[in-house]
Amino acid sequence: MDTRSDWTLELQLEGVMKASAHAEVAQAIQAVLKHTSGDGRRKRRGGQELIRLLTAARRIAADAEDWTAVAGLNSALGYAEGRIQRPDFEAKYGLFRSRDTDKEAERRQEIALLSALQYRGHAERARQFLSERPEASIADFAEMCDGLAAEAAFLDEPPDRPGRYRIMRGRREFAVWLHRVMAERIDVEDPEAVVRGIVTSPAALDVLTSDEHGEALLAARQLQQRSRGLAELRRIAEDPAALEKELQEALRGQSWIFGGAFDGELEFRRLVEGDELDIPLLRPDGTLHVVELKRSMGLERGHLVTHHRNALVLVNEVHRAVSQVMNYLVGLDEHRAKIKEDLGIDTRRASATILIGHPALHPDIPEEEINEVLRIFNSHLARIEVRTYKDLIDSAERSLGLIRPH
Repeated sequence: MDTRSDWTLELQLEGVMKASAHAEVAQAIQAVLKHTSGDGRRKRRGGQELIRLLTAARRIAADAEDWTAVAGLNSALGYAEGRIQRPDFEAKYGLFRSRDTDKEAERRQEIALLSALQYRGHAERARQFLSERPEASIADFAEMCDGLAAEAAFLDEPPDRPGRYRIMRGRREFAVWLHRVMAERIDVEDPEAVVRGIVTSPAALDVLTSDEHGEALLAARQLQQRSRGLAELRRIAEDPAALEKELQEALRGQSWIFGGAFDGELEFRRLVEGDELDIPLLRPDGTLHVVELKRSMGLERGHLVTHHRNALVLVNEVHRAVSQVMNYLVGLDEHRAKIKEDLGIDTRRASATILIGHPALHPDIPEEEINEVLRIFNSHLARIEVRTYKDLIDSAERSLGLIRPH
């Protein structure tokens, strides 16, 4: 296996070593640096020995419960093995940031001034809103603030008033339409930048408002792929005949759906003999998160909740799924030392999500009531969360900035 050993890696390892308060961790990282520098020759050394030393250092850091060092060494391994690209690696650890303290102080002062102006503007807008609508409730005011926040992403500078900025109401709605066009049409590399540039450009607005498809200017490969993947997942999740295997296939390689807290999906699913995980996800600090998939619309008795006395409760199928995942976590706890040594994954702090059911199973029960049953149930669990497929998909759609019509 080809490995990468360069100055960037050495700078990152030096930073991890300085940040660690454990002598044994620093000593292990020093051994890695000694190997990469070799005998002082210009060319740095890598190879399997580099991977072995990084893995050993990560294990020592985990034994010392130095989780910051574990995360840093995990990233170093990813970089050395080519799984993390140099620009991402350098940006994550700020390896080549300017150290000009005067400029940093100036930037802090600018941020402080902008913050003061921002709060002053909030107060003025609140007074204006309440004078126009004295009967308004707190909820009304919060809704107005949410609208301003959405519009603020598209502020611009009027050409006839340089140095002043304005927020044009209605641009957020147009931007959502623009995202939908991009999701269904062609591709460019940076959709967010394209949308922002077009929405704040009068000339581009004139062209687009007269071009229903926007095919001459727009595309967004990533948004297109994610939007299509999400639509396919929704289709399968709403299919009464869909099996767990189909749901798993629709979720494969789409760890972004579960939020930005994960580095990606592990290639291996059998960490403990006899237990095969549906979707094992890895957090940046090297800890494991397990996603267990059950059917969405095809539950055993066709229900997610049932009436018990005067309340709604979850059906037994949910409780069995929780027990199953508890057993997974117990197995991971019992084998944590071997898993950490072999793979560098911390399973002692592993957590889990169970995806099961869909509010459409109960057209006679408001979705808010089903969500409340799940919220109360989850509040009594420590390391496991139960979610419906609709809740997951809706959250992912919101992260893409897509709004589904009602």
